[in-house]
Amino acid sequence: MEPSGVSDEKRPTVDLVKDKNGTDQVLLKNPKGASVKISLHGGQVLSWKTDKGDELLFTSAKANSKPPHPVRGGIPICFPQFGTRGSLEQHGFARNKMWLVEENPPDLPSFDSTDKAYVDLVLKLSDEETTRIWPHSFEFHLRVSLALDGNLTLISRVRNINSKPFSFSIAYHTYFSISDISEVRVEGLETLDYLDNLFDKERFTEQGDALTFESEIDRVYLNSRDVVAVFDHERKRTFLIKKEGLPDVVVWNPWDKKARALTDLGDEEYKHMLCVNGAAIEKPINLKPGEEWTGKLNLSLVLST
Repeated sequence: MEPSGVSDEKRPTVDLVKDKNGTDQVLLKNPKGASVKISLHGGQVLSWKTDKGDELLFTSAKANSKPPHPVRGGIPICFPQFGTRGSLEQHGFARNKMWLVEENPPDLPSFDSTDKAYVDLVLKLSDEETTRIWPHSFEFHLRVSLALDGNLTLISRVRNINSKPFSFSIAYHTYFSISDISEVRVEGLETLDYLDNLFDKERFTEQGDALTFESEIDRVYLNSRDVVAVFDHERKRTFLIKKEGLPDVVVWNPWDKKARALTDLGDEEYKHMLCVNGAAIEKPINLKPGEEWTGKLNLSLVLST
């Protein structure tokens, strides 16, 4: 039972709202006032704000938020393909489909709901167009939760409900909002092998230093440790990315020339965004009939004095 005297404002809240295009969204708020907004179009987290109202995710001012266009920013889910590594549209179809709020999701025993605002979404595809290009039966269950400390967690469960096996790749394509790309460094990827998409996925080995940025970057770091940190010196804050079931990390920034070629990204906006993604790309996940895969991404913010 709630202690007497605890007001509704001090409880986590979950509200269904609509954007300007009439697309359903879910707004999560924790008792301290932090919030997360998720669109049912793509199951995409669009906003993650601190209790002081600071936005932690980047969204382009030129982003097209009208379905079926994916929104440039937030956390699009790339499934069942990342990039152009397969026969599907770039980054797969999950980010372009309408998800449903799941009223009775499968049990998640490890989840502690104390003081958390959370929602369960599900993607089940039955439309002819998608089953023609990807003829597999699956359920994708996504739980998005906002904790009392402001941490954002995404738990994905993909179940094969088909009679034959299939494989997939996945990435949480997280756009972090940063002060300036020249003021940022990434730690946790030192000495790892990576595939460089700017050199036809050729394999290289990272040096022993933290990653800093002076030009376009588009890499998949392989078998990374479970915690990666993005330090923003100017804003004196650090994003901690903790992941389970997601061995790879994608790091992407288009830089000036490619930014100008992207119609849904402002020419100078590349300076204020950095994508660092928990992912499973190099070795696709294989599911036999009836099997389920679980992946977890936890994002937290640490402020320095």
